[in-house]
Amino acid sequence: MIRWLYEKALARQISTLPSHICFMINEQDMVDAPGRMYEVTCWCREISERIGGDMDGDPERKQGAGIQRVTFHVSTRDSGRVESYLDEIQKIGRIARLNIHMEDQDMKMGQGMEVLVAIGKSGRDEIVHCLKEIAREGIPPEDVTEELIEEHLTFPYDPDLVIKTGGSHLTDFLIWQSVYSELFFLDVNWRWFRKVDFFRALRDYQSRARRFGK
Repeated sequence: MIRWLYEKALARQISTLPSHICFMINEQDMVDAPGRMYEVTCWCREISERIGGDMDGDPERKQGAGIQRVTFHVSTRDSGRVESYLDEIQKIGRIARLNIHMEDQDMKMGQGMEVLVAIGKSGRDEIVHCLKEIAREGIPPEDVTEELIEEHLTFPYDPDLVIKTGGSHLTDFLIWQSVYSELFFLDVNWRWFRKVDFFRALRDYQSRARRFGK
């Protein structure tokens, strides 16, 4: 009861949401809490609907006010170890537009808020692949720009907020895209990640003045 009241109190303090959130978890997190992704996706929808509902009288502000995209990156050296949990991940497709990237597979299902699940993906590998594609197209080095590289990225999304549970160690996923992202670290493991922890991260994000490297 007390935690529920605290959740409500925290939710009332949140009025600005990131458009794109990225959660960094690892293989053991999937083993310990295979259904947590679905639950967190539900939280993202709920808070977005509440914020949007508060703006019913202001259509311009309401448009794009909620969380538009959620990314889950599962760090693992062997994607096959996570494959047995695909059924749990695919449940997200019931409430959102789900895209699962694992090895050479690209699975899509559902409608609604965009949710990307990237399993065992490396940011450095993505950049190497990107540069190879540019080289294959015969583009001269002097014509290579940041914009051109971003056009060739596998995941051309810039997360506003990156949430890492279980400590402050990050992987290299979205290493290019997250350079200006706000980072939020939690000592609590993914298995024990609660809605109040999520709301704290959103409240913290809301209080920051984003500088985008300036």
